[in-house]
Amino acid sequence: MILAYFYPPLAGGGVHRVLSFTRHLPAHGWDCTVVCAGPDDSWIRDPSLLDRVPAGTEVLRVGGGSGLALLQRLRGARTSATRSSTTIGWLRRAVDWFAFPDSYAGWAARARAVAARRLARGDISVLLSSSPPDSSHLAARSLARRFGLPWVADFRDPWVGLHFRTPPTPWHRARHRAAERAVVAEAAVVLAASHTHERELQALRGRDGRPLARSVVWLPNGYEPANAAASADAESPPRSRDGGAPTASTESRFLLVFTGTLALMDSTFTALEALARFVRARPAARSQLQMVLAGPYESSYAQRVAALGLADLVRLTGSLAHDQARALQRKADVLLLWKPLGVGYRTMVPGKLYEYLDAGRPILALLPSDDEAARMVLDAGGTVVPPGDAAAVERALEAAFGSWLQGGRVPERRPAWLTGHARERLAAELAGTLETIVKGRR
Repeated sequence: MILAYFYPPLAGGGVHRVLSFTRHLPAHGWDCTVVCAGPDDSWIRDPSLLDRVPAGTEVLRVGGGSGLALLQRLRGARTSATRSSTTIGWLRRAVDWFAFPDSYAGWAARARAVAARRLARGDISVLLSSSPPDSSHLAARSLARRFGLPWVADFRDPWVGLHFRTPPTPWHRARHRAAERAVVAEAAVVLAASHTHERELQALRGRDGRPLARSVVWLPNGYEPANAAASADAESPPRSRDGGAPTASTESRFLLVFTGTLALMDSTFTALEALARFVRARPAARSQLQMVLAGPYESSYAQRVAALGLADLVRLTGSLAHDQARALQRKADVLLLWKPLGVGYRTMVPGKLYEYLDAGRPILALLPSDDEAARMVLDAGGTVVPPGDAAAVERALEAAFGSWLQGGRVPERRPAWLTGHARERLAAELAGTLETIVKGRR
């Protein structure tokens, strides 16, 4: 049984890891029951992902969503493509004060009750909870205790309220830290999506100085190899966020592409500023390039595009079907990568990075040089520039654009190690971990 809020038709980076578990574990002898959110419980949706859910997967949907989603709806802040940055900022601060461990706690309590009724049938061998949200771990911990089941805690990202946000008071910090340590200590196995987080979890010690985690396993996000048939269907240009005519053809333009959700991404503003500087210094290039930011976004990004006079160069597509986003990645001349800024985010290797590497296109990343994701980009022959340095981004754009003018599109190139990170192989590794847990219990 998998407890995970995000599952199709919900979309976004957090969906694909759990979806891949349910797609590939049955081939290794593991049937899956998923306890997840309702079909409308996120502002990011992709109904096409439902086609990838195996027919044999038991899906128990617990509607109602998170407290944050409810507040958004009450304030009219939710649309399919964009959200008000001001409203969301206020709501996040309120959540930090009044919801523990996160705004999904109410959903987790309802999901725990649904899961308990299903577990009472007695045919579940292992529990797995996946976060964010971290409240899913607390629900699974309670169920594991009640039913005497082994439990796997899967951290797609570190504990959000402790590492990605600043707790509003020392009391909040202590409560988050205690909950994180309890999850790590009680789970039979803890999964980490990055080496950096794996090492941090292994370093957690109890009062006696012993490691808290019984077993920490690195299981990267990986990627699904592109489906040729689906890719062909997705080759049409991305549509504008209002559902109108497709964007202008990019076939003869130097194409910069970012895919993914645009929220808490200050480096987006740096990239836009660099692009504005680039075309101001090279007016002739204006008709030869285009930047596509493909994914749901908060309103501040559209406002910044307009303020910089880039409306003719930058397309904010809003939500795209996943196959469309993958096709767009392969069309790019340069793929853009960044993530939220802050010390806590050094542990994050964005899932889209593996898709970028599979696309075989050059990557320009705005990341700290010592970041794990930055090292992966450099190992693949990409370019890394410091976040916030618009001049460095401008220079990188100039170099890439100049090479494109002289030699055209760069041939595809994928790192040799990437094949081992296909999600089917990673699911086989997870299946082996589950088998070890069950045999140990027996």
